[in-house]
Amino acid sequence: MDVFFYAVPAVIMTGAIFMAVVVVRRSLDMSRAWNSGLIAEARCLRSYTTTSGGGGDTSVSTTLHHVYEFMTRDGRTVRFEEPNGPATIVEGDIVPVHYTAERPEKATAHAPRRGLLAAGTVFTLVFCTVIVLFCIGFMVGVHGFFSMDDPSGGDDFEGTGLPF
Repeated sequence: MDVFFYAVPAVIMTGAIFMAVVVVRRSLDMSRAWNSGLIAEARCLRSYTTTSGGGGDTSVSTTLHHVYEFMTRDGRTVRFEEPNGPATIVEGDIVPVHYTAERPEKATAHAPRRGLLAAGTVFTLVFCTVIVLFCIGFMVGVHGFFSMDDPSGGDDFEGTGLPF
């Protein structure tokens, strides 16, 4: 039964660490694209929304996605999808995109906002760190609770931790 108190926090920690890695990777990709100096005109090919939640009494979250296509300086046509774009961009609109020459598929149509990107990344990393530390503290506390030694040095009564 005590394995449950280790497995659940381990799964939660894994999810928090995975979320942190995803956020840092996306932040680095956007930062590299903005810093590369390469800008192209892209056409919005499609926009659509996805929803999540809404089961029972939970709230519904809607994410707006855009699919863009542009041509790099070396003549390659690149198509990419980006979530959380502005609702004012519709199919057929031409928008500037920032990309790197090495990985143009990691382009972004978001305007450079380095401060906002850094603040969002730091907030997410702090949040994930708090979750991981809480889970570690919980597991240490559970371990201490389940492994209490008998102060008298006598044998436990049928593994209950009680000296009688």
